[in-house]
Amino acid sequence: MLAYIVKRLLGMVPLLVGITLISFLVINLAPGDPVQFLSQMNPKISETARAKFIKLYNLDKPLHIRYWLWLKKLVRFDFGESFAADRKPVLEKIKERLPLTLYLNITSMLLIFLIALPLGVLSAYYKDTIFDRGFTIFVFIGFAIPTFWLALLCMYYFGVILGWLPIAGLKSYNYESLTIAGKVLDIIKHTILPVGISVIGGLAGLSRFARNSMLDVLNDEYIEAARARGLPERKILFKHALKNALLPVITILGLSIPGLIGGSVIFESIFGLPGMGQLFYQSVMMRDYPTIMGILVIGAVLTLIGNLIADVAYALADPRIRYGKERK
Repeated sequence: MLAYIVKRLLGMVPLLVGITLISFLVINLAPGDPVQFLSQMNPKISETARAKFIKLYNLDKPLHIRYWLWLKKLVRFDFGESFAADRKPVLEKIKERLPLTLYLNITSMLLIFLIALPLGVLSAYYKDTIFDRGFTIFVFIGFAIPTFWLALLCMYYFGVILGWLPIAGLKSYNYESLTIAGKVLDIIKHTILPVGISVIGGLAGLSRFARNSMLDVLNDEYIEAARARGLPERKILFKHALKNALLPVITILGLSIPGLIGGSVIFESIFGLPGMGQLFYQSVMMRDYPTIMGILVIGAVLTLIGNLIADVAYALADPRIRYGKERK
């Protein structure tokens, strides 16, 4: 297992370089440029200032030279300085925003897994019953409703009409005057809506996939043999059948990480949360190339690590799988 993990980590290096190369080309070939944005923000800017800006960030050099210079900085874990007015290092800006995005995504994934898996198992066990049909209707509604529209609807209902939850930001105006428990509760209240919307969006697909996977397992002969031995249904479902049904679900969880990170752009922009998603959106709008590349690198690394964790979880879920060893 250790040899397999090391091999996969080494294989991530050329893959990450390929991702950054494609991302760098796409971003720099897209319409618009930082100098144009700078002129729009300050129409009175002089040509000398424009020339200094271009020279400072090597925008006058060919594209392949700029990528090579950026890649050499990346090896030293230096993402450069932002094009924004604050001129802060990109790594510093990401450190400020990354914890919130990780909190939102990890919380969403845990809730999706804890809710979707039992729902899928029960729906498979009670196939073609009222529960299963109602669950199917819920899944189709979850697929059909646009998440951004549902977010606006929940903001209006729970925040404006009922006044139960805050609809924007991460902290209240009186945050500094609250106790430690009050501060934690205040942050949780501000993240209930974005996490809840994210869970609803991911719940439909994963629960349906878990249902189909469980249906395949319940038809296997060893399940009938377990029932013939008189084992309780609960033990058969959640100990024998669920363990084998987890393998396809683990694959979906590993592949769902990029979707959750991409969804952060929507949720953080709508709810005004100062995370990486909001920073990415603002950086794209102002053509802040160093910040965009820094966020894409972090997202790519998290995605690759998520896929590796999913592969390792295969071995934990099924002892028959042994990475790094070939059976003769």
